[in-house]
Amino acid sequence: MIGEALTVRRAFESMPLIMIEYAGSDHRVAAINAAFRRIVGREHEQLIGVPVREAMPELAGQQVFEMFDEVYATGREQVAREWRMQVSSGPGGDLREIYLDFHLVPARDEHGAVAGMRAFATDVTDRVLERQAAQVRTAAAEQRYEQARDVITSLQRQLLPPGLPVLPAARIASSYLLADTETAAGGDWFDAVPLPDGRVALVVGDVVGHGIAASAAMGQLRAVLQDRLDNSGDILTAVRAADRMARRTPAAHAATLCIVVLNLADGALTWCSAGHPPPLVVNADTARFLPSSGNAPLGTGAEYTVATDRLAAAEMVLLYSDGIIERPGREPAAATVELSQVAVDAVAGRGMDTGDLSAVERACTQTLELLVRRTGHIDDITLLAAQRRTPPPAVQLNGPAAAVTPRIARNAVTDWLTSLEAGEEDLVALTHAVVELVTNAAEHARPDAGDATVTVTADLRNDGEAQLRVADNGRWRHRTRPGDEQFRADHGFGLAMTASFAHHLDIDRSPQGTTVTVRRRLSHPARLLTAAQISHGRPGDDDKPAEVMIILEQPHAASSRIAVHGPLDVDSVEELGTELDRFTLGGTHELTVDLTAVTHLSSAAIAELYRPQRYGDGRPYPLRLYAPAGSTAHHVLSLVNLPHTTTDPDTAGDHLDRAG
Repeated sequence: MIGEALTVRRAFESMPLIMIEYAGSDHRVAAINAAFRRIVGREHEQLIGVPVREAMPELAGQQVFEMFDEVYATGREQVAREWRMQVSSGPGGDLREIYLDFHLVPARDEHGAVAGMRAFATDVTDRVLERQAAQVRTAAAEQRYEQARDVITSLQRQLLPPGLPVLPAARIASSYLLADTETAAGGDWFDAVPLPDGRVALVVGDVVGHGIAASAAMGQLRAVLQDRLDNSGDILTAVRAADRMARRTPAAHAATLCIVVLNLADGALTWCSAGHPPPLVVNADTARFLPSSGNAPLGTGAEYTVATDRLAAAEMVLLYSDGIIERPGREPAAATVELSQVAVDAVAGRGMDTGDLSAVERACTQTLELLVRRTGHIDDITLLAAQRRTPPPAVQLNGPAAAVTPRIARNAVTDWLTSLEAGEEDLVALTHAVVELVTNAAEHARPDAGDATVTVTADLRNDGEAQLRVADNGRWRHRTRPGDEQFRADHGFGLAMTASFAHHLDIDRSPQGTTVTVRRRLSHPARLLTAAQISHGRPGDDDKPAEVMIILEQPHAASSRIAVHGPLDVDSVEELGTELDRFTLGGTHELTVDLTAVTHLSSAAIAELYRPQRYGDGRPYPLRLYAPAGSTAHHVLSLVNLPHTTTDPDTAGDHLDRAG
């Protein structure tokens, strides 16, 4: 028996599993093996017979004693996985963190009552620390991947055109979907180049491979083609220049390319393909692929020719890269047929509610979504579509200064730009410009006779440049110097703001009156998408801004606060001033003014926001202007250097922005 006991004792001591016996309700340590002593760094005699709360006081507050009590009181086993504990080698010793998997089992006497408990534990510290380190490495790798992906997306956006030209007789749309699995920038590109004779050149190309070299080659090819097309308007001249570049630039070798030149007057098509899939002509009922030119990729020694066709009034031409054909699980022939069928449905507006998207936008976004969501994609995908249209009528306003008001002029220009499907930046720029110019024209006319008139015209040239003219028959009035308070009071920001919104500003003063001409090249945003965005149907679509100025009190804000919605122009500036006086109690109390939802901010409104600074009696500036970055108000306030914050004043970390 003694021999058997010694054998059991030796087995107990040598077990790699931590084993502990506790006795009584105070959990006195009755037996421990060597594995446990190694963990806690204490000897047998330091622990045996000592209640666990005295033996290991550092465990207080770690929910260990509470678990012991529960096992003793209920007789139910307890299991813990990767339990983090801090233990010391004795009173006053340094704490060391360990992780244990343990199992607590009640120990019963001969009557079945709980008399103590047994603990079996495994030290899993090394396993947990290794996994945590791996998680940190994984998180760091994921962060690096996301950062790289952001850089890739930014690089792609810089190399591709930020927008497409807005032309009077054409609708043009595009979409670019980054590869789903690649971690390097791709070589697909697109372009639309207005030609001097009223035609437009459409370009889609694909450089072999991915990475910086492919992207650089893509950028070079795009620049060469754009220059040759803009200069000569000749397809073969452009393709041959790109071919020469591909022969001497290894990264551009074997790039594919398709150029289509569309005559907007009669629909005549001229195209050339360098190893690229043929264009697709689509209407609401049918689709047809233009015959392949059979020419080889760039840099391979091929001779290039052009082909011709004609686009009917209801048809559009769709260019695409082979990523839309070479989707997983699709044979090229079947994928080509599928593209034509889905494009027809998208153009017709069948199957999905697309709101007010034009047919070319549906062809580029809905086609992409419907095809890719079924199969995924492994390569970048580019779609570019163009369709002829009847040019919207130009803006023509003429009448007494009292009748041609800034609001009427703004609404007319807004409707005109909306009919052209111009981008939001163009809408903001030209509506601000016309309001400032009409306001100035009315001021010029005031000293003159009652027959003073104002004329507003806006039209779009064939090259995509909009021309806005505002003329009056009054006299030019020189203002006080910029920086003077009276200059601000007289709304002297008008011409400075107008110049900033224009690409060219010309002023013609004569005894008969003043004519100001603003020129700006219009563009429609290109859709550069990721896989996560294409399922939203209408990426980047916003509600139409309100046309009525509303001031709303925000009683639940931390401080006195109002929010302004809609246009702040000469028609609403008096109401704005009245409300600012009311909420600031005549400039004696601070007020936060939330300008997030302001859709127009005229120089008259700027002067009103500056007005509290003219008190001149030492009172602090009572208005705190909030205009988030990217908002219309932020753009204008930065332009005129009016202090404002770009983060919500009712949240932490706001900062003052004086110059954007």
